[in-house]
Amino acid sequence: MLDTTLPPLSESAAPVAAGTVLLHRGDAVDRIAHVMQGRVVLGVLVEGQMAHQLGVVEGPFWLEAASGLLGLPHAVDAVAETEVHVQYVSVGDFVAEVQALPAASQNLLIDMARSQRQQTEMAVSRLAKDADARCAEWLLRHAEPVDLTGSLAVKLTERKRTIAAQLGIAPETFSRVLRHLRERQLISGGGRVLGLPNPQALRELAGV
Repeated sequence: MLDTTLPPLSESAAPVAAGTVLLHRGDAVDRIAHVMQGRVVLGVLVEGQMAHQLGVVEGPFWLEAASGLLGLPHAVDAVAETEVHVQYVSVGDFVAEVQALPAASQNLLIDMARSQRQQTEMAVSRLAKDADARCAEWLLRHAEPVDLTGSLAVKLTERKRTIAAQLGIAPETFSRVLRHLRERQLISGGGRVLGLPNPQALRELAGV
């Protein structure tokens, strides 16, 4: 993370309410946000909802500074999870401050920015894998025999929110996928135990 004292920041902005979209993936970067405090969810929005969650950052944190430094569009969507306090600096001022550093420091920052950007793009690419397939793979990995016939079931020992985070999707998406799998008769039951009446169909969905 860059030194938060450089470059000079704007005056403190008014607090931003939870649920506000701070960055849109693919938009050009005209200013760089520095989250002073509060939590921000990074990921991929689908129809206005954070369908695929990449991670959560907490201020103080430079938000997508690598994209601005490299002259690239935003790689992720960013949504305020809590009320956040944000300051902004123009890309021009940010880049000028970096260019004023010794050559070795400039090269290090550029290399770090490129590496971060590449890792972020790879992570977003993985998130693009169908949520149904990822959930099916998770269910198969946690399945256990429940009787002598070899029937399989999954005991949900963790909260659905925790499982969704492991899968990189929003809790609402996880609930929606489970509903779809139930409608397709790929899972049965409810509560803390889910039956898997058709493991082969789940394997085909998961691509394993």
